[in-house]
Amino acid sequence: MPNLNGKVAFVTGASYGVGKGVALALAEAGATVYATGRTVAEESFAGETAAGSVVPLRCDHTDDAQVEAAFRRVAEERGRLDVLVNSAWGGYEEMVENGVFTWSLPFWQQSVRRADKMFAAGVRPAYVASQHAARAMVGQRSGLIVNISFWAAQKHVGNVAYGMSKAATDKLTADAAEELRAHGVAVVSLYPGMVRTEKVMQAAAYLDLSNSESPRFVGRAVAALASDANVMNKSGRVLVAAALAREYGFADVDGKQPRPLTLEDV
Repeated sequence: MPNLNGKVAFVTGASYGVGKGVALALAEAGATVYATGRTVAEESFAGETAAGSVVPLRCDHTDDAQVEAAFRRVAEERGRLDVLVNSAWGGYEEMVENGVFTWSLPFWQQSVRRADKMFAAGVRPAYVASQHAARAMVGQRSGLIVNISFWAAQKHVGNVAYGMSKAATDKLTADAAEELRAHGVAVVSLYPGMVRTEKVMQAAAYLDLSNSESPRFVGRAVAALASDANVMNKSGRVLVAAALAREYGFADVDGKQPRPLTLEDV
């Protein structure tokens, strides 16, 4: 288990799913974690942290004033920020319209609302949060920013807007890493596999979950990166959570190491 005692983390989109799992795993490793989301609540984390603590903060990451207030609170209470994980994502909302599952329709048959949501409630929040985090991290000359992304950045995965948004996220990683390298701040994109989120488990009867991951597994990948003294060697890169498990030697909550997906698998 990585030792993140004394470290401060900020996780966006932590009300549920991957974001919540990351917040729990970082707290498990000893970090103090500010977990933000539109519906995040104290009871979401009650009794679930083993070492560090989770501080839930209600924050709509499409509202810049709320985001600024959240980062200001971290600065006032902790005086530092070691890890930012950008997991906020509004791109999966309203996938059924008038009784029709529209995700896989050709892009010209989809509402532009879907692309707007993926950028306004996904890419833009990652950019804004990264700005706030970078200001703190540059001053202390250390830090790690992790952008949760996916293979759709590199391969068509059934939805044009989805691919655009994930490609933009990976470009944010690459270019921010370039500008932050001289300041000792690492930026990476992290690809989960099939994650057993609440929404995925609602459809478990129709899915092959034999190689799936828990949300906390993704967080253990972040914790491993945050404890790596040589993480700057990975800055600017796209990383796969399951591949990091093999490199760093951690397992999922069930003791398994899922097989890392490749571009061909997706």
